[in-house]
Amino acid sequence: MSATTPSLFDPFTLGGLTLPNRIVMAPLTRNRAVAGFVPSPMAAQYYGQRADAGLLITEASQISQQGQGYQDTPGIYSDAQVEGWKTVTDAVHAKGGRIFIQLWHVGRVSHTSLQPNGGAPVAPSALVAATKTYVNNSFAETSMPRALETSEIAGILEDYRRAAANAIRAGFDGVEVHGANGYLIDQFLKDGANERTDEYGGSIANRTRFLLEVMDAVIGEIGAARTGLRLSPVSPANGITESDPQALFNHVIEELEKRQPVYIHVVEGATGGPRDVAPGFSFEELRKRYSGAWMVNNGYDLDLANTVLGEGKADLIAFGKPFIANPDLVERLRRRAPLNEVDRDTLYGGGEKGYLDYPTLADAAA
Repeated sequence: MSATTPSLFDPFTLGGLTLPNRIVMAPLTRNRAVAGFVPSPMAAQYYGQRADAGLLITEASQISQQGQGYQDTPGIYSDAQVEGWKTVTDAVHAKGGRIFIQLWHVGRVSHTSLQPNGGAPVAPSALVAATKTYVNNSFAETSMPRALETSEIAGILEDYRRAAANAIRAGFDGVEVHGANGYLIDQFLKDGANERTDEYGGSIANRTRFLLEVMDAVIGEIGAARTGLRLSPVSPANGITESDPQALFNHVIEELEKRQPVYIHVVEGATGGPRDVAPGFSFEELRKRYSGAWMVNNGYDLDLANTVLGEGKADLIAFGKPFIANPDLVERLRRRAPLNEVDRDTLYGGGEKGYLDYPTLADAAA
């Protein structure tokens, strides 16, 4: 391809980083944290195996105990967690890689057994999520949340700020704020989960307020060049709904344009499902409102990725499950080699099996 028609294997400048290719490892929950919700010692090898991606984004990591929604997911709020993550960033950087951590507060997608003192999860409104979570080694209905008091929101913003500072202490190159998939920020954004009557509910501007305050807190701590954001405008993930996603996300992107996070990471269609969107919704309408780096995700293969890059509809392509089963995904895509299949039985929890033992092309040739 010509210099004006980028391919997946062309470099890209992202803030202060030079990415050797435009392939991003998407955040992938693996539920293998150890005591204290510290990343498993295996995580350094897991991420290190995948360090030839242009950028790695870690599994979602809760900013507080209140922000946790599933068993054995890592956090980024304690000193022990920071030290655990430092082994990961050291391993990735030793292989020449670049890595962001995804900052997570699940909101209502949680269970009382995970919450401080067994309390109710928190949410914009006391509306239960029509989904399940994973606790005590089995799937369970999410617990009824309580609506956050307006006075509590400042504390959650501080949790985001502290988590961002901890991420830099742990050696990360930046953070991705998780604003997608029906978790807390998405719950504030979308009217199916937000029935508030204060300044965080009602109008589109009010429902966007929490997201923007989170972004301001994180950017204020570590800078826009180290802060990305993930959004899922039309995904029904975790029982979330919105009556007018185009109007909502047009406004969201216009506000983000003023703040210039280092990238916006958009899930196209239903998370992990169909790429189709309802008639009348346009991702191109969002794209044209943002002048910074645009990352896309959901069901991409090599050909679709190069087509979208060539048409200028994205700058970076995030791959999810293919990275689980293919630690050398970049090389496999470069060679158009067959991909390993994911073992779904080992996706969540467990040990090395299905985590560290997927074969590379070099393994197969040995």
